[in-house]
Amino acid sequence: MKIALGSDHGGFELKEKIKKHLQKKGIEVVDCGTNTSESVDYPDFGYKTAKMIVTDQCDRGILVCGTGIGISIAANKVKGIRCAVCSDCYSARMSRQHNNANMLALGGRVVGEDLAIEIVDIFANTEFEGGRHARRVNKISDIETGNMI
Repeated sequence: MKIALGSDHGGFELKEKIKKHLQKKGIEVVDCGTNTSESVDYPDFGYKTAKMIVTDQCDRGILVCGTGIGISIAANKVKGIRCAVCSDCYSARMSRQHNNANMLALGGRVVGEDLAIEIVDIFANTEFEGGRHARRVNKISDIETGNMI
């Protein structure tokens, strides 16, 4: 598995910890920035990271900003992205099993490091269940393409 990581300044520190954790587990990581805690605009990094997913350069993505909200909104504007903001393990699991989320967003100022690592592990290791959930995810794609009936 290959995971793209991106953050703004509010998520930089947690992104770095997640990167080290994933690398220790043998997961290939593509760091899309930012690379400092100096103020930057989260849409730039949400977009850059999301493009890694939709162009099949990475399998999944993880984003971190102060709350996880802004950067997830930016990523979700990219056609084909299903980015879920998660602050608990259950939501992370369901985002994969039921929604086939291909990106996870975390709040660097909301979620502690230990919980964030647990959420990341769940997100990385949980598979999409398909079945009735696939029908619903397909409807999300239909909304994106303007084909929703």
